[in-house]
Amino acid sequence: MELISDLLTKDYFVLFLVIGLGIALGNVRIKGINFDTSAVIFVAIFFGYLYNLKGITFSIPPIIQRVGLVLFIYTIGMQAGPSFFSSFKEQGTKLIVLAGITVITGGITAISISYIYDVDMNMMSGLLTGALTSTPGLAASIQSSHSPLASIGYGIAYPFGVLGVILFVKLGPSLFRVNIKKEENEFEEKSSSSMPMVINKNLIISNENVHGKTIDELRIRFMTKANISRIMKPNQPPFSPTPKTILETGDIIKAVGTVNALNRIQVLLGKITDIEIPKSGTYDVKWYVVSNDTVVNKTIQELNLLENYSATITRIRRASIDLSPHPTTKIKYGDKIFISCSKGNVPAVTQLFGDSLKRIGQTSFLPVAFGIAIGIILGSIAIPIGGLQLKLGLTGGVLLASIFLSWKGKTGPVIWNLPGPANQILRQFGLLLFLTPVGLKAGQSLVLAIQEHGAILFLYGALITLMPMIITVLTGRFLLKINFLSILGALTGGMTSTPGLSATGSMTESEAPQIAYAAVYPFSLVLIIAMAEIMAIL
Repeated sequence: MELISDLLTKDYFVLFLVIGLGIALGNVRIKGINFDTSAVIFVAIFFGYLYNLKGITFSIPPIIQRVGLVLFIYTIGMQAGPSFFSSFKEQGTKLIVLAGITVITGGITAISISYIYDVDMNMMSGLLTGALTSTPGLAASIQSSHSPLASIGYGIAYPFGVLGVILFVKLGPSLFRVNIKKEENEFEEKSSSSMPMVINKNLIISNENVHGKTIDELRIRFMTKANISRIMKPNQPPFSPTPKTILETGDIIKAVGTVNALNRIQVLLGKITDIEIPKSGTYDVKWYVVSNDTVVNKTIQELNLLENYSATITRIRRASIDLSPHPTTKIKYGDKIFISCSKGNVPAVTQLFGDSLKRIGQTSFLPVAFGIAIGIILGSIAIPIGGLQLKLGLTGGVLLASIFLSWKGKTGPVIWNLPGPANQILRQFGLLLFLTPVGLKAGQSLVLAIQEHGAILFLYGALITLMPMIITVLTGRFLLKINFLSILGALTGGMTSTPGLSATGSMTESEAPQIAYAAVYPFSLVLIIAMAEIMAIL
């Protein structure tokens, strides 16, 4: 017993004990719902409460919390960066506006409650981040306010923030009288025209006007947006073409592209045929993974694969999405590229792209260290606005740096992007180091906070969760006329609720919620962090 009492006074023991118990509690599922890593803060608050009950002042060294904070925020930016800027272009402004309405409505509700009922703004900042289930928002709030009230508010609002979104999503179709099957069909019809799939067809050359001309002379890629991956001539084995390959009537080609691209190439060359092009020892068709730094950020046109390697890129898989390659498409680290090339050039193509899953899985801490250092410098720079000297702060500086560096991808020999598994491990490690000292400190002030403000804090948290969801659905459904499944995806992205997204996914086979969630999630993260920092200033 004396040994246990002695160990509970050692910060390093308590740190890992709380983390272990928190992860174990987070893995417990009730009706398919669990709190995952966020359960650590509840265990930490409980330990802090017990220390306060015993009259013991206990804390983890502040450096632990700061290291956890910068690792967590940096990896969040690394995850958000590649899609943060492109989401505005690819998904349009409507979903972004919808996510913005979600966060801003939550912020306005929290600020209004603070002024009307005289609740400490730091407490309301914590209630906001808990109601929106945003741990990065909590990190920003604590960093800006230096108050334990923010983490107490987060702990109070978080449980309903998780359960409330799930219940709202499940009941939403009934409340708003929505036919899910109809919404699925409408989304599929719209997406099939705006994001056409990459397919392939075999054609027989029947247009006599192209007989005897090379692929280069016909400018096939420019004219049709389709690629020719293989050719089979009469009495010859199939092979991969080069720009100088001569096309003749009767040749069988495999064309790759969208439906519209294949329609155009039919008009130019000939008609579809059922004749198959058998595999041959003269060419090879396979996926290559980009692990060679030298090709990152280069366009397909710059690589000139047809001329140099008799190779053709027929599709690119990036983040589980198949893309139709264009001459101006830039190669990114970790891309999977489907290439048809002559057998003799396979070693050269492999060397060009790297094709090493082992290399992709390895992580250098050098770009992480430099990236965080750049973020700290950015956060320390004072920006004169009027008579004020404003700073981004530690959270804002590191987040801004990581988003930009992740979007940039590469600077000279430095690859900024983190492989998915490495990002996940660093993010979770940083989150655990951050949540534990935050929860311990909050637990020691818990009783005093509830005595001062009362149990009505739970009601305030529920209100901050519900108001944004109601306003978002009404705006998206009746004003912006957005597909209901996309509204649910934007809503769960705006609330940064992965459990909510899972609940949405169980209701439909459509990918609409996931697409909307992915489009708005990075934007929502940044906006919640900004809102939390604004509330800390008020």
